[in-house]
Amino acid sequence: MNATHTAELMRVLGSQAKAASAAMAKASTAQKNQALRQLAHSLRAQTSALQDANALDLDRARASGLAEPMVDRLKLTPKVIETCALGCEQLAAMPDVIGEILGMRQQPSGIRVGQMRVPIGVFGMIFESRPNVTIEAASLSIKSGNACILRGGSEAIESNKALAQLVRQALADCGLPQDAVQLVPTTDREAVGHLIAMPEFVDVIIPRGGKGLIERISREAKVPVIKHLDGNCHTYVDDPCDLDMAVRVADNAKTQKYSPCNASEGLLVARAVAAEFLPRMAKVYAAKGVEMRCCPEALPLVSAVPGAHAVAATEQDWYEEYLAPIISIKVVAGVDEAIAHINHYASHHTDAILTTDHTHAQKFLREVDSSSVMVNASTRFADGFEYGLGAEIGISTDKFHARGPVGIEGLTSLKYVVLGQGEIRS
Repeated sequence: MNATHTAELMRVLGSQAKAASAAMAKASTAQKNQALRQLAHSLRAQTSALQDANALDLDRARASGLAEPMVDRLKLTPKVIETCALGCEQLAAMPDVIGEILGMRQQPSGIRVGQMRVPIGVFGMIFESRPNVTIEAASLSIKSGNACILRGGSEAIESNKALAQLVRQALADCGLPQDAVQLVPTTDREAVGHLIAMPEFVDVIIPRGGKGLIERISREAKVPVIKHLDGNCHTYVDDPCDLDMAVRVADNAKTQKYSPCNASEGLLVARAVAAEFLPRMAKVYAAKGVEMRCCPEALPLVSAVPGAHAVAATEQDWYEEYLAPIISIKVVAGVDEAIAHINHYASHHTDAILTTDHTHAQKFLREVDSSSVMVNASTRFADGFEYGLGAEIGISTDKFHARGPVGIEGLTSLKYVVLGQGEIRS
């Protein structure tokens, strides 16, 4: 597709999305929920066909030498599809926040002032790899009364087309505009440049992918961006701590799945418990083939474990998002050093403390500057579905306009509403 055709295509998609957003803003709660339930039904009914489309993407990805963690992200397994369907049903069962009025207060003049929650309008979503993002974005767009333009990665184009078609059919079946959810049908990279530079059609851009993609979008966009940066997440094992729990949680945070952005990439251990905890932890990681990149204090404790793949960490390791069976390990003096390390090296995504000290837990919650901060839980819980949001559009490491998993409310805006009985300003 040449540049002129790409530019024209994106303007058409933008114009159609703008028109559809007006209809979606007026859609009834019943219509939106019906579309979500219809989509859930279609996902389950079409699981086999979706996997056929996905197989084309997987074959092409492997043939082109895509790294295995990235291939893993591409897979539309029956479990992934079922999770998408459940997310749609969870959203349908949730209250409709559109139109709710917050904080209505009587003023001395007699007027009452509050804020009404309204859809943002049109959002553009640019994402890589995971085709299930198509459903997460579409379902949240429907529930929040928005329209969206989705631009998935070229590696998942067949899967995304098949999923988007199910969404559009569900919308049509429920009397809603099909153009409320549009997938950019071309893999031409120029399409992204146009999508992020159409403020007359697009109200916000949400990039979800590698650091390079997000930095490019943030640099070149002419509309606001909700950033989802890398996930250099940490688990800190405190003194005092239930070490049985710590082994279990730190294992899950790293090894339950290596490729997500909420997997722990760094393990911090209080010096007072390191000698007892680290050999136990290293034994678990060694059995699962996890490479451990250790500070000078941790290295001998880990290296002594039979079968442990332990190497000396470099300064760069503290910054690294591995998305692989590798973890950095550092012994720290205590909770203050752990907090300082996280705030310096982490990506402000998700960080957890494992402790039996309530004061330490509260300190960690207050002082760690991340979008999700946890006590005695795996970082793998940092997810819109697990947080009860139904689904998520991404995990924002920004502080404005949304932070953490972005669900329905993150796709809305607040406008002031004023109720009067003929008051005039004196």
